Amino acid sequence: MTVKEALAQIEAFENANSAINHACGLLYYDGDTIAPSGSVEIRALTLGEFSRMSYELITSEKFIEALETLNNNLDSLSEIERRKVTELYREYDETRKIPMQEMIDFQIHLTESSSVWHKAKETNDFALFEPYLQKTFDTLKRFAQYTDPDKDPYDVCLNKYERGLTKERCDEFFTALRAKLVPLIARVCNAEQIDDSVLKLNYPKAKQENFTEYLVDVMDINRDHFTVGETEHPFTISFTGKDVRITTHYFEDNLASSLYSVVHECGHALYDMNSMPELFRSSLEGGVSMAIHESQSRFYENIIGRSRPFCELILPFLKKEFPEQLGNVSDDEFYRMINRSEPSLIRTEADELTYALHVMVRYELEKRMMSGEICAKDLPSEWNRLYKEYLGVDVPDDKNGVLQDSHWSNANVGYFPSYALGSAYGVQMLEEMKKDIDVDGAIRSGKLTAINDWLREKIWKFGCLYNPTDLFNMVCGEFDPNAYVEYLENKFSEVYSL
Repeated sequence: MTVKEALAQIEAFENANSAINHACGLLYYDGDTIAPSGSVEIRALTLGEFSRMSYELITSEKFIEALETLNNNLDSLSEIERRKVTELYREYDETRKIPMQEMIDFQIHLTESSSVWHKAKETNDFALFEPYLQKTFDTLKRFAQYTDPDKDPYDVCLNKYERGLTKERCDEFFTALRAKLVPLIARVCNAEQIDDSVLKLNYPKAKQENFTEYLVDVMDINRDHFTVGETEHPFTISFTGKDVRITTHYFEDNLASSLYSVVHECGHALYDMNSMPELFRSSLEGGVSMAIHESQSRFYENIIGRSRPFCELILPFLKKEFPEQLGNVSDDEFYRMINRSEPSLIRTEADELTYALHVMVRYELEKRMMSGEICAKDLPSEWNRLYKEYLGVDVPDDKNGVLQDSHWSNANVGYFPSYALGSAYGVQMLEEMKKDIDVDGAIRSGKLTAINDWLREKIWKFGCLYNPTDLFNMVCGEFDPNAYVEYLENKFSEVYSL
């Protein structure tokens, strides 16, 4: 096989793989939004067949021959072509080590698991979900042994979401973070608390939907390739940069909930929509890792979305839509309400300061599940114990506790640390951005276009062309978690007049 023929074979593979992923994504999105509950079984079988097709595609003789040909001729390839070869070979090498039928069966299991999780959360019945969750962790441990038997199984999971991430690195990061955050949180808790009760008044869903449309406009998102749906747990799904969908959940007694889930998910969407054209439908399109991805969503949600300029920008629209609730609220009062900090139950509703502690709870439980120290049946009690220890709150039931997140139902074990790392990454990105543009002025303009343009040029356009650590270092230099702590200390000292 010549290099030209091998490149044509890689292109054919990527086109077929993109089509399969598109179809699987549509089925997942449909199942999580509008599909009837009785469709789970057939959807699971269909996704199982797509899993078979994907496995056969990446382990086919022609594809392997093409990879080997290109591996032997890397010097003649462009930077993008070389990266495709190394990334596709890594994916092939991991896939071939897992028996095909086991992978198919796991895909069917996950479709069923997601459906059962929805029902378990709705009915507050962890026992219903427990066997599915145990099977998920058991399977992930077995797959880790297949793909990298010399590595700790949880390190294999962490590496899937952030290349090179390990328990050792996470332990160091979280230990340092907790040592500095806990005293700051205590100081905030002892300060005079901010009254945000007006944000818990009645906010009709229809008007919140209007507000969502306004937020999408402010974030300057191309609506030709973007849409907003509703689901139990907000998420973003990207089929290609030309078809990206987010979801939210509206609570009529909590204005801030959907506001910040929309801004968060729009951050994910913007990243996925802005890879350079040369990467379209290829293995390099979209975000390179979940920590970099979360750096974008958490950047928009917190660093931009909870800033004074942004609060001042959106308040006039909110006053127009909700005059009785917010008509007498000043800019300063609204900003402080939005940044109210108090240990709480729900991760997605957590304030910027205490959020990392929610992530730490999940990290500790995943680590112990993957080591076999605890089983799924132990999770509710251990979850409740850690919430009391870390956040000082009592968990009233499993719906507001161990069942609150969808991640484990989809086997996204190892994902959670990315939220905290991404939050820290975003602070250093802000520092670099301020060297080039007037960030506050960009927000006050009413559109986040200048901010989007900077991120597109520095991060988004590269897709998966570089490893996440290399990409971050290109933009920000070495990672410094102290920058994150200093940011939080400065912000919340000002908010609470400490």
